[in-house]
Amino acid sequence: MPYIGGTQPATGCVFCLARDGSDNRASLVLCRSEHAFLILNAFPYAPGHLMAVLNRHIGSFVDARPEELTDAMRLAQRALAALTAEYRAEGFNIGLNQGRVAGAGIADHLHVHVVPRWNGDHNFFSVIGEGRVLPEELSTTWERLRGRVGD
Repeated sequence: MPYIGGTQPATGCVFCLARDGSDNRASLVLCRSEHAFLILNAFPYAPGHLMAVLNRHIGSFVDARPEELTDAMRLAQRALAALTAEYRAEGFNIGLNQGRVAGAGIADHLHVHVVPRWNGDHNFFSVIGEGRVLPEELSTTWERLRGRVGD
């Protein structure tokens, strides 16, 4: 897990770097569409935490075009289907945070979170212990979901 070993993050917008990258596996991109792409969260709140990210680098919901929002929502639907089939998710938190004060970790590039949930999961650990509990490496999660979401 690179973030535990102290690997330094790349400079620039992580979403733009992933969007422009040629190695989907290395950048954790699961699939791409005309106006958005689906990516694993590198610092997930739960196993399978995905994000539907607009291709265009904007941070405001009101600046997004209808076709961009539609594309992102279609990817979120594919994410739910894949997570339900592969991980037997029992519920989901779906949403976006616009602006740093609203909780956006990457405030300048609009994205929709899809966080799978299970009865009795340990999501509280992130709040209390400022840590994450993950049962598998992100590369394994990518492999499991890649075939489910397709391109």
